[in-house]
Amino acid sequence: MTKNIKTTAQENFWAGEFGDDYISRNNSHSLLQSNIDFFKKSLRKSEPLEQVLELGCNIGMNLKALNAIMPETRLTGVDVNAKAVEAARKTLKANIFESTIIQPLTFQQKFDLVFTKTVLIHIHPQHLKDVYENLFSLSSRYVLVAEYYNPSPVEVEYRGHKERLFKRDFAGELIDTYPFQLIDYGFVYKRDSYAPQDDINWFLLEKCETI
Repeated sequence: MTKNIKTTAQENFWAGEFGDDYISRNNSHSLLQSNIDFFKKSLRKSEPLEQVLELGCNIGMNLKALNAIMPETRLTGVDVNAKAVEAARKTLKANIFESTIIQPLTFQQKFDLVFTKTVLIHIHPQHLKDVYENLFSLSSRYVLVAEYYNPSPVEVEYRGHKERLFKRDFAGELIDTYPFQLIDYGFVYKRDSYAPQDDINWFLLEKCETI
């Protein structure tokens, strides 16, 4: 896959110092355990997965959890932050690429599952359709989106920054735009005493032509 150029303020934000700081905030054993529980729940209705792609993988905490659950699955990740990509390559059994996800991504194969987890919320609404197209075109069957939900689009200040976090019905927009069917959905809560997450709504979609 060829490396694409960062083109928006949001992508430059995550490729720079703020994105570097995010790495240390999100590298913990407790988060890994919560992610393992999350993927066991969110993928409970999927068929076995041979190849999985994450858009916006950072240092690979989600991919590490998937590797613990399904060690034979071939994992691939894409992220815009060079330091995160370097860290992921050192610690993961996965193919990791440095690239923006708002430009077309090309691989030699499609993936059984393509997913995002708290990534679409940081994409400027003008570029969401480009990421949606990557989710759809790179998937041979499933798409999983795990994001902050709101029934209508809204911008939220993020750690003192404006235009860096946007909530909306991402899954609904995907279903309205592409031939997807909703397979499963749920919510994970930050006050969960066993496996807390950050108040995330998740939606597992399947391409209709494969049903």
